[in-house]
Amino acid sequence: MDQLVGIGLYTPAEAARLAAVPAAKISRWLTGHTMKGRFYEPLWRSQIDLKDGKVYLGFRDLMEVRVADALMNVGVSAIRVRAAIEMAREVYGLDHPLSTESFRHNGRDIFMKVIERDANGAEREDLLNTFRRQYEFTAVVEPSLKHIEFDHAGTPRLWWPRGKGTRIVVDPARSFGQPIDTSSSVPTSILAAAGEHQGVELAAKAYDVTVAAIRRSMKFEAENKARLAA
Repeated sequence: MDQLVGIGLYTPAEAARLAAVPAAKISRWLTGHTMKGRFYEPLWRSQIDLKDGKVYLGFRDLMEVRVADALMNVGVSAIRVRAAIEMAREVYGLDHPLSTESFRHNGRDIFMKVIERDANGAEREDLLNTFRRQYEFTAVVEPSLKHIEFDHAGTPRLWWPRGKGTRIVVDPARSFGQPIDTSSSVPTSILAAAGEHQGVELAAKAYDVTVAAIRRSMKFEAENKARLAA
């Protein structure tokens, strides 16, 4: 487990709770799937393989899921997303290129090249309309990269799911990437559960945190459940 420090560790269900993308879909993206007798390759390979036959994600995988989902929600097919990942990997030399600063700024050019390779005229035109201008591409990708802090190489380092004002952060170097209260580094899931079972005041005393931290955690966890159920 020491090898996972700084990488993060999530099951598809945990990733779904954070990214508001169904767990089954995340699993398909990382393992591939068969449809009508045809096998579709994974969109990318996970950072983590614990050799137990189960699917896990790292922090970078979690960030990649959010961008891939945003692209598919505007009609980009999984085949084109995979092709864009492969091309961006060649251009940037990174295993998880969708969630980088480089893709944020230059991903439109990557997708234009992917579109130009496609022989399906009607679908090609639809995507050209979507990504013709940089601001349109940015409008699709930017929300999924919002509240992310990047390191000097332009790769995701921290994610503030609801913005820094909530004081809740996802840091792969702490608690295996589980959302934590920044003032105490205690996972929000633990603080929220304590608040529900013990009451806010007692939970705050038990974990030596503020009442506000308990309430923030409870709100955060409740919102995650509601977003995933929507």
